[in-house]
Amino acid sequence: MNIPFLDSWRKRHGPGHGAVPSSAVDRDPEGLAELLSECELLRAHAQSAGVVLDDSPASLEALDQLQPRWRDDPELVPWLGNDAGLYLGTVVIRTVRDAGWWIRSDGQPVVRLANGREVDVVEAGQAWAADGAPELSQLYAELAES
Repeated sequence: MNIPFLDSWRKRHGPGHGAVPSSAVDRDPEGLAELLSECELLRAHAQSAGVVLDDSPASLEALDQLQPRWRDDPELVPWLGNDAGLYLGTVVIRTVRDAGWWIRSDGQPVVRLANGREVDVVEAGQAWAADGAPELSQLYAELAES
């Protein structure tokens, strides 16, 4: 995957530096969206359960119906939750008019809606992975109405 802003940023800061620079949105929004949409762990879990993640709101409903077997592995929950949040954000930015990724000053990716509201989708994904609430499809519906 060719993501120019990330390559140049890594050259300046080294590969061990963790946060995504906020300038990434301005430099290459499509590259950032591609990077954040990967969600490999979530996609693998969904695929093994027969759920296709096609970046649609219906796929969020299918995720909400999965048996949460990952909760048996406390080390897996935060990673899967992170992916679930990024996947929710991916669906929102691809289907909600004028929604886009924004990187906070602490490096956390959030979804910014047309009305200026910023939503920490990663936090929502973490809560979903740990507790099942909020349901991803319900949160999507709320954000799509905004």
